[in-house]
Amino acid sequence: MNALQKYFNYRQALIDQYIKGDMTKREYLQRNLDAVLSLGIKPFKHIDNIDKGLFNYQYYNALAKDASMAARSVDSENALIYNEKCNYYYSKKDKATMKILELAEFKDVEAYMIRVRSKELKNKLFEIILENKNMVLHSMNPAILNRVKEEGVFTEGTRKSVIDGYINHRY
Repeated sequence: MNALQKYFNYRQALIDQYIKGDMTKREYLQRNLDAVLSLGIKPFKHIDNIDKGLFNYQYYNALAKDASMAARSVDSENALIYNEKCNYYYSKKDKATMKILELAEFKDVEAYMIRVRSKELKNKLFEIILENKNMVLHSMNPAILNRVKEEGVFTEGTRKSVIDGYINHRY
């Protein structure tokens, strides 16, 4: 089994533990961050398959969440630095998302806006389901939103996220 597959298996075990209530969302996020960093794999510069794209997505998402948590625990000047890092990592995550969708040729993909408690995320956060990978992605990127609409895989209206308990739980 290669390192990527080991990571995705470990990540699924973390998700299972979170769902069972064996860890908090913050603990899940920290362990996922530790996992992507401990692999010794840097983000792929050339994404030529979906698994590499998914790893980059997870890598940058984990770093963005970590920067977001750090921003909440420091003074406003340092919070600005962490928020800038967070936005940078989310932009890298969105690049990976677009590449994943292109490699999948938008097949077995479904996207839609999700119901959120956060006023900041309302009518901005959308979910992308990669059915053949059993993977759920999220974005607020207008270019990705426009592309999934152009490709005919976006459903209008707002739905409950398939991982609603996770999405709407603060960390």
